[in-house]
Amino acid sequence: MEDIDVVDKINHAGNWLVNNQQLLIHYAVNIVAAIIILFIGLLVARIIARTLNRMMKARHIDATVADFVSAILRYGIVIFTLIAALNRIGVQTASVIAVIGAAGLAIGLALQGSLSNFAAGVLLVTFRHFHAGDYVDFAGTSGTVLVVQIFSTTLKTYDGKIVVVPNSKILSGNITNFSQEPNRLIDTIISVSYDADIDEVKKIITDILVADSRVIQDMGLTVRLNALGPSSLDFMVRAWVPRSDQQNATFDLLEKAKVALDAHNIGIPYPQMDVHLYRTPKPQPEQEQQSATAATSSDASRDAEESQQVQSQPDADTGKPA
Repeated sequence: MEDIDVVDKINHAGNWLVNNQQLLIHYAVNIVAAIIILFIGLLVARIIARTLNRMMKARHIDATVADFVSAILRYGIVIFTLIAALNRIGVQTASVIAVIGAAGLAIGLALQGSLSNFAAGVLLVTFRHFHAGDYVDFAGTSGTVLVVQIFSTTLKTYDGKIVVVPNSKILSGNITNFSQEPNRLIDTIISVSYDADIDEVKKIITDILVADSRVIQDMGLTVRLNALGPSSLDFMVRAWVPRSDQQNATFDLLEKAKVALDAHNIGIPYPQMDVHLYRTPKPQPEQEQQSATAATSSDASRDAEESQQVQSQPDADTGKPA
């Protein structure tokens, strides 16, 4: 009996396989296709992530940033590959996609500020608006760049303060890089008194610039009368120097100009202002009292005269004075 039951089960299984042969082939093909999709997706994700990582490091992007960005890209491709493989074997992926989308939306809302800083950091390290060691200005915040991270950038100000600026703040405002060009312009104003000779002043300042070895003579010098100020002649002085010498060259120019102008008896005037005062005479208190008394007496006399005139007029009925 047991042998007969075993044979029946085998026959039943064989009949089921024969009857469902097309269904089995369909599922087998889908499973194999899903495995192939998964394998190819993982391989492509790995290749793309490695390629991106190498490209970012070749552009001297921070290794931490490169690894982080390539890992996010790789995991994103893997997730889409898994969804495609599940869809191939017949799993309803609409609900899975909805759950992933809802989770992504919730995470995005919760980390809105951090994600904006992250996106800005990716753009900054990709387009390389500045590098570590550059002196920059971010909408009023100036300093030397110490490190560019994925969420923030660290600056060191001239007085030794450490300032951490969110990347989204940097990207949303103006970025001024003072270290990108090799040369910088000295642009200053030197004022002298009105009795100074214009040509002599121009020659004195030009000689100072020509004698300075840091000044790039080929890029031109500018010493011109720029404005007639309230109390001085204002000369505009411009010259190009190497970036690292701009500050010291400006200081030396002002010091040497002061010494040279003093040697030629050319003064640098103080701000002056002419003030004219006009006084209007006011009546004295005694005069005011006398004027008031005179006005009162005049009024009293006028009232008395009017009263006498009224009394001297005759009555219309009797003909006698009223």
